[in-house]
Amino acid sequence: MSRRSPASDSTSDRTSDRTGVEPTRQWRTVDIVVTATFGVVFGVVFWAWGLVWNGTAAVFAFLPPVQGLIYGVWFVPGVLAGIVVRRPGAAFLAAFTAALVSALLGSTWGAATLVYGIVQGALPELVFALGRYRRFGWVTACLAAAATACGAVALDLVVYYPSWAAGWKAAYLVTVVVSAVLVAGLGSVALQRLLSRAGALDAFPAGRSRR
Repeated sequence: MSRRSPASDSTSDRTSDRTGVEPTRQWRTVDIVVTATFGVVFGVVFWAWGLVWNGTAAVFAFLPPVQGLIYGVWFVPGVLAGIVVRRPGAAFLAAFTAALVSALLGSTWGAATLVYGIVQGALPELVFALGRYRRFGWVTACLAAAATACGAVALDLVVYYPSWAAGWKAAYLVTVVVSAVLVAGLGSVALQRLLSRAGALDAFPAGRSRR
């Protein structure tokens, strides 16, 4: 999705604020507004994607674990908010808000959606924290997405698919991680860069660095 070279991406995986000044971690009003907006927008997307997930179950009936290939959409808000807002808690707030909005709209999974929101917010948050909130390139985004996928799969296998054979469980993990990396990892980076080029992120380091 990105047309930049691996070398430039390796550099950009560190903080994009090239001023040499330690990035501030203090929240601004614009940070709160944008994070909440991501959460609300993707909450609606989550609700709609739940309908898609249930509606395509019959298509994947021959091999249910393969349905994991369309799972990655649910991991986008945590990763996207993390690489755009770049504040401690942004990934968690966006992911949990999305889950809350989805539940309020009538998600098929009801209150369980909130549990998934916690996991899908906490795990990318952990990845960004391990990078000291200074690394936001495609490598970090993909790691955050993959970590979130592992958490979601663990929940799924305990709650919904405990009777699956080991091979199916392994296949499900692989398909969900692949979907997470492509959709939530690389997809979030591509979306962030698109918004930056459009000038929508000029208030953030993620937008200023593109210039």
